[in-house]
Amino acid sequence: MKKTYVLLSPHLDERMRRLWGAAQAQAIGHGGITKVQVVTGLSRPCITRGMKDLAASPLSAGAVRQPGGGRKRVTEHDPALLAALDGLIEPTQRGDPMRGLRWTCKSTRKLAKELTTHGHAVSHTTVAEELHLQQYSLQGNRKTQEGAAHPDRNAQFLYIHETASAVQKRGEPVISIDTKKKELLGHYKNGGQEWAPKGAPRKVKVPDFLDKQLGKAIPYGVYDIAKNKGFVSVGIDHDTGEFAVQTIRRWWNRVGRAAYPKAKQLYITADGGGSNASRSRLFKLELQKFADETQLRILVSHYPPGTSKWNKIEHRMFCHITANWRAVPLESREIVVELISHTTTEKGLSIQAELDTNTYKKGRVVTKKEFAALALTRAAFHGEWNYTLAPRRKGP
Repeated sequence: MKKTYVLLSPHLDERMRRLWGAAQAQAIGHGGITKVQVVTGLSRPCITRGMKDLAASPLSAGAVRQPGGGRKRVTEHDPALLAALDGLIEPTQRGDPMRGLRWTCKSTRKLAKELTTHGHAVSHTTVAEELHLQQYSLQGNRKTQEGAAHPDRNAQFLYIHETASAVQKRGEPVISIDTKKKELLGHYKNGGQEWAPKGAPRKVKVPDFLDKQLGKAIPYGVYDIAKNKGFVSVGIDHDTGEFAVQTIRRWWNRVGRAAYPKAKQLYITADGGGSNASRSRLFKLELQKFADETQLRILVSHYPPGTSKWNKIEHRMFCHITANWRAVPLESREIVVELISHTTTEKGLSIQAELDTNTYKKGRVVTKKEFAALALTRAAFHGEWNYTLAPRRKGP
């Protein structure tokens, strides 16, 4: 038996090895398992498992284990591992978040060591496998930029990350806001492709000039980072600071107040330009009114110039809206609202959308007196990007 096993063993896979051992043990009869174990070195559980396999129905061609067999993924034993890994990578995350392909400057060995320190015992090879599954990759440098970025660009990213984490730990809301690209309403071409009968593409108008009767849609979004929920107000007039804050107000009244009944403050992350620009006095004035109405302490952080696509609403909500309405002409405001409302993802994103038919005057001037009356406190670190608006006491 020993000579036979030595000759056959190099040509057998694990299943065939245990089946051969089980067959020999059954042929011997009483004490067969012990004898096969001593002669071949196969373990008793291995031989016993082989006997069960002999009694069971044969596997499909080429299979070695029953479906679901083998070592389980580390994330099944430690469900919190991925969240811990994302937490380590987030502050130093690089790459273009809109493409879904990211990379990090931390090595897998350093990440594995840090995870082990926090109670997640993993090897650097396991970390590498999980990073690949999360669409991270190793990247080199490429010379493409002409001109220098702001010297405190990365420091501002870290400031936003640390502030958002601290606010979320206290159970307070953290939202990301921005205006999506304005969309012309009408039977115009919309980017992307959809399944349709071969040779029967949807026909749309060749010119894409503004239809004065239909106008355009201005989607302004609010994204709740912790709850992965979105709110979009579809405007029909102008994208102003007043419209931006009105959308935040609508989100708070429709969704935020119920989701955070004990909230005392609200942290807002926004781009550095547009209707919610860091230099916009109107945006600050309207936020002050909102703070006075709700008695919420409003914390605001703007992303540095040229980094708007790192704003979380861009790659966690707006990109999914674009994918959902691809190749569909946006013929009316109602269609825009419906398509946004039906945007979902496998990770649980849901969006509430509504139409805003209000008009917003362009070019509103905030006087020095009005601006001086704001309860505005600038942070020590880049006060032009980071500031707080405290609620003023209500009058009698």
